[in-house]
Amino acid sequence: MITNIVDPSQVGEARRVASEFARRVGANEAQLGRVAIVATEMATNIVKHAGGAGGMIAIDRFSDARGSGLELLAIDKGPGIADVGISLADGYSTAGSAGTGLGAISRQADQFAVYSRSGLGTVVLARFALLPPAADAPAIDFGVVRATYPGETVCGDDWAFNAGPHGRTLLVVDGSGHGPLAAQAAEVATKIFGEYASEDCVALVERIHRGLAATRGAALAVARIDGAQRVIRFVGVGNIAGVLMIGIEARQMVSHNGTAGHVAPRIREFTYPFSGAPCVILHSDGLSNRWRMADYPGLVACHPSLIAGVLFRDFRRARDDATIAVMRPR
Repeated sequence: MITNIVDPSQVGEARRVASEFARRVGANEAQLGRVAIVATEMATNIVKHAGGAGGMIAIDRFSDARGSGLELLAIDKGPGIADVGISLADGYSTAGSAGTGLGAISRQADQFAVYSRSGLGTVVLARFALLPPAADAPAIDFGVVRATYPGETVCGDDWAFNAGPHGRTLLVVDGSGHGPLAAQAAEVATKIFGEYASEDCVALVERIHRGLAATRGAALAVARIDGAQRVIRFVGVGNIAGVLMIGIEARQMVSHNGTAGHVAPRIREFTYPFSGAPCVILHSDGLSNRWRMADYPGLVACHPSLIAGVLFRDFRRARDDATIAVMRPR
């Protein structure tokens, strides 16, 4: 869920939307109070510092090695923060305010992180853990930002994750077009993925391809981190971008042309060796694929939600559904 922030009148709306979302996902009264404070501070900071460009707050659930709960991601193209450490200190302000924004956010959130570059904007992550991690929770961090085509009430993009016996597997799917029929196709794809994610990647994508025959079809990609073989397994149909980051070195993963559910002449797996902790990025064509991680010093080492937020901010195409998902083992 995306809440746009341009003027002071939208601060209260951001607080209300975040609080209602938190209540729906099971936050207690104390947690609701903390969420309200963070949403207010995030929105206020955007109004004060981002100027006419404004910004947004992305609100979603998360579930990973740290537990499960609520995530707020404040995204803006303002002047950025020259020194994040100084900005966290209460009383520091560049806008003539009390200077408690980032400090308040960091104290209220269970997990907090910032990426900012002077002159190029800021992304702030705040997470609230509603449940502790499960005993079998995968040792992996996630970040996802998803936005709906302007004017639509449902998103034609979707994503899903599974930590099965053969590796940690991520799906991103973009239903053809936008609106309810695109969302229906994406929903069918994620449901089949959930039922058969333990299969090898080619068999899994073939199942989804057949299952989408009664829909308008979709572009999709599946990426699996195979820790035993030290490779990323990737199968793509259509224009979902897949990128493997090893440090700042980016490797584009190969998809074949087609539309899952209709015409997919080649469903083939490509493997990409890795060392260390790979960062896997999948995104729909609602984002341009012209980004370069080298343009964002230090970003690749940040939390995946910050990576997703920065690339979403700078490369989203305005007239489409958009999803970017980032995963990295811990």
